[in-house]
Amino acid sequence: MKNKHTNELAVCGFEAVKALAKIHPESIRRFYYNDERTMPFADLFRFLASKRIPYNKVEDAELEKLSGTVHHQGVVAMIEQPEIPHLTTGIAEEWISRNESALLLDRVGNANNLGAIVRSAAFFGFKNVVIPLDEAQSSVTTSSYRVAQGGMEYVNVYSIRSISKLLGAMKGKMVRFGTDVRAKTTVDKIPGLCEKKPALIVLGNEEHGISDEVRANCDYLILIPFSDGLEEKRPIESLNVAQAASIVLYECRKLK
Repeated sequence: MKNKHTNELAVCGFEAVKALAKIHPESIRRFYYNDERTMPFADLFRFLASKRIPYNKVEDAELEKLSGTVHHQGVVAMIEQPEIPHLTTGIAEEWISRNESALLLDRVGNANNLGAIVRSAAFFGFKNVVIPLDEAQSSVTTSSYRVAQGGMEYVNVYSIRSISKLLGAMKGKMVRFGTDVRAKTTVDKIPGLCEKKPALIVLGNEEHGISDEVRANCDYLILIPFSDGLEEKRPIESLNVAQAASIVLYECRKLK
């Protein structure tokens, strides 16, 4: 939940807040917790006290009000509203020099899906996620933070104005993959197709997948194969984008 008056974002959920307290405790402006969360955050309390940052034990009703959700899990940390850094040419060149791959989201509008994608990226050691500055694209919210289960502290999220321009700029430098249910190439082929280049993998939105313009700017279109024998009668056309991301990232763990 964003507080527009103070430019703050509520981070809630035990794992999300635990990771925030471990990696970026200095970013916490105010901290609230219930009886059950006193002991797990004792070290954080000492840090906050040393910095004169307020922390208070409150009732669950107050935590719900602060976070805007009943899923606060007994703890809420207020941080400054994150500013998603713009992806520059210099940053992209650093990816290439370090052979780091990236996920590019094509207007993934559900905050929970964004959070789940970030969680999977952190789990598989995938450091870079790019989102467009588009009203159809979810940004970093209380929900995405919570669903990421701490992944926001381990993944770099960047913004861009044009997906097509980024794909064009990375031509020949990264291998550009787009997920598409009509593709013939399966996701397990990604490592072999990359050879020694990093991958830039585009995940489409929940309703329509990747756009035609994005599709035209990819080196390869890839799909997650469904069960043998279901070519003509599979009951579901595609996976949820967050589920698909997990499978793609699993295959990408083989990238060198």
